[in-house]
Amino acid sequence: MKTSATRPAALATLLPFLKPHRRLLVLAVSALVIAAAATLALPLAFRLVIDAGFAAASTASIDRYFLGLFAVALILAVATALRFYWVTLFGERVVADLRQAVYRHLLGLDLGFHETNRTGELLSRLTTDTELIQTVLGSSASVALRSALMLLGASVLLVITSPRLAALIALVIPFVVAPIVLFGRRVRRLSRQSQDRIADTSAVAGETLAALRTVQAHAREAYEAERFGAAVLAALAAAVRRTRMRALLTATVILLVFGAIALVLWLGARAVIAGGMSGGELGQFVLYAVIAAGSIGSLSEVWGDVQRATGAAERLGELLATDSRIRAPEQPVRLGPGSGRIEFDRVSFSYPSRPGVNALTDFDLHIRPGEHIALVGPSGAGKTTVLQLLLRFYDPQQGSIRLDGVDLRQLALSDLRSRLALVPQQPVIFAGTVYDNIRYGRLDASPAEIRAAARAAEAHEFIAALPDGYDTHLGERGARLSGGQQQRIAIARALLSRAPVLLLDEATSALDSHSEHLIQQALQRLMENRTTVVIAHRLATVLRADRIIVMDRGHIVAEGSHAALLAQGGLYAELARLQFADTGAGAARL
Repeated sequence: MKTSATRPAALATLLPFLKPHRRLLVLAVSALVIAAAATLALPLAFRLVIDAGFAAASTASIDRYFLGLFAVALILAVATALRFYWVTLFGERVVADLRQAVYRHLLGLDLGFHETNRTGELLSRLTTDTELIQTVLGSSASVALRSALMLLGASVLLVITSPRLAALIALVIPFVVAPIVLFGRRVRRLSRQSQDRIADTSAVAGETLAALRTVQAHAREAYEAERFGAAVLAALAAAVRRTRMRALLTATVILLVFGAIALVLWLGARAVIAGGMSGGELGQFVLYAVIAAGSIGSLSEVWGDVQRATGAAERLGELLATDSRIRAPEQPVRLGPGSGRIEFDRVSFSYPSRPGVNALTDFDLHIRPGEHIALVGPSGAGKTTVLQLLLRFYDPQQGSIRLDGVDLRQLALSDLRSRLALVPQQPVIFAGTVYDNIRYGRLDASPAEIRAAARAAEAHEFIAALPDGYDTHLGERGARLSGGQQQRIAIARALLSRAPVLLLDEATSALDSHSEHLIQQALQRLMENRTTVVIAHRLATVLRADRIIVMDRGHIVAEGSHAALLAQGGLYAELARLQFADTGAGAARL
């Protein structure tokens, strides 16, 4: 995947998602500032208790100073709780919007993009990367801001309390900041590598689980477990390198900071003994020094999270910056009722994953409204490519494709695809109910319409026999149905759509002879007044076609009726002869 986002731009990618929730951000920052101010007031309250309260030798005075100390602590507690709530809520809402935007963007990217990117890696970006950003926005960012405010405030108050001791601390700061900067760059690089390796594990697992039947059929469980284990170990090694660097950074910062505090405390104790400052002032100074040191330590810890989130934002920025090669024009042409006329004019096309190898070359095909066309030919002839271009999953490199006289590239994708009903060779069943799966063809369909479509697809009988009928959950990828049942659900979905063009990609290939006969009768009725393009293997389907298009290597090599093509000889007659010889006339396949 090409990257178009620099690191600053990657963080800027998040800005559009922050703006809608700026009110929460303002509230969180306000609470954070109040909490920081209360924390910085605590050392001053302790000083007053020690120097003024004890010196007064009065119970009433001590009570007043301790009451003031408790009030500061109360303000700190309330402000901290509010800061935690608002910051966490802010992070959750921003990341929820981000996830939706990334998912919506993924759905809109062309199939060429998805051909060259593994699903597991994309899911990793959608889940793991957004989780890292949520951690920073909902926690680490507020800790970093609070620590920065505390460090600034404590530094100023250190100078006010004792300029001489503050100057000594200032000498130590460059030795603390330098490791953060130097190690931070290394942490960011290692964080990006760690996220990439985690994405690899998701990709391997997603690929294997999606093909679990194949894995088990070949007894490759041990092999796949070993392959996943190698990916996990690579991710672990990257995480160990990142963690080692963060640990080294943290240890260095803590050692330098608290070494400096011990030095300053030693010098301050000598000053108290010499009468140069009071015990309360020394206590106040030490508390501010501890606050400053703790803030620096927190910043060093948070810095690692920020580096990881920067890597995650960079990866998401790359994804969001990826444009789909299949886009609708800014002002699309609106199709009228339409009749389903289809025209391919001198179309040449090669898939993005196989550039230079034409799937279609100078392909011409004109289909009249309501005509029933069958595409036949050997594997790789370009039959399925015709359907994919018609659905505008891809655009041809040359030539044009028109629906009712309008170039597909001038239409809104939703308008185009609402005119086409597809039944693919491998039906897709979602992990919902039967109702949900059939309704996918038209979301506003009524239960009666769904049942009618199921009856037309000869699916009602087996659906009624399911445990909960149409409310039965079918499991992931329709695991509770046979292949033929899945295909009939897909046919019912297509029939429900009322599209004027019907696309059947070997739609009856998984059915037994009895089911095929019933569905062919239903399809024949439903093809009336619809333009139908069938990728046909079975002779029964070809016989009913108005015109048979014989394809080979991306070209049309012959067309006509079944009888005429047999009489001509050539590829069609050869395919028919071979299939008759293999299966007999009663089950001939093309």
